[in-house]
Amino acid sequence: MPAHTLQVKDFMTTNPVTVTPLDSVETVLGRLEEHHISGLPVVNDEGKLVGIVSEADLLFKERPIRLPLYLLLLGGIIYLEPLDRFLQELKKSLGVLVKDVMTANPVTITPDAPISQAADLMLEKRINRLPVVDEQGKLVGIITRDDLLRALKSEFLAL
Repeated sequence: MPAHTLQVKDFMTTNPVTVTPLDSVETVLGRLEEHHISGLPVVNDEGKLVGIVSEADLLFKERPIRLPLYLLLLGGIIYLEPLDRFLQELKKSLGVLVKDVMTANPVTITPDAPISQAADLMLEKRINRLPVVDEQGKLVGIITRDDLLRALKSEFLAL
């Protein structure tokens, strides 16, 4: 067993590629392709994390919009599904700016968290990356599943 607990800061990527809420979807596509990555943190002018945009978010633009189920009763409409989910999907499919397609308030982790906590979060939430933020919510890095595999490999080598 290693002498110290492996922490997120030991394996995270510092200074990750980012976008802002007002960047275009075209900008996101270019950065994803250029850097061979599948998602980007979204930061505001102060460097605080406000969202994350991934390939999955962008695929909403290609997916047909499904209207919510409803009943007509006495001239009125009764929705059988939450209307806000439909509106969110519509917004994402029509979006041309990052703020329209990003996932707001993403799951995050701190640099001093154990690597095992990052793994647990990714598995539990079924996500591929975790933005790493400081106490003020500023983005300081990102940790991906590939980083977790590197951590696992280093643990095996230390045995």
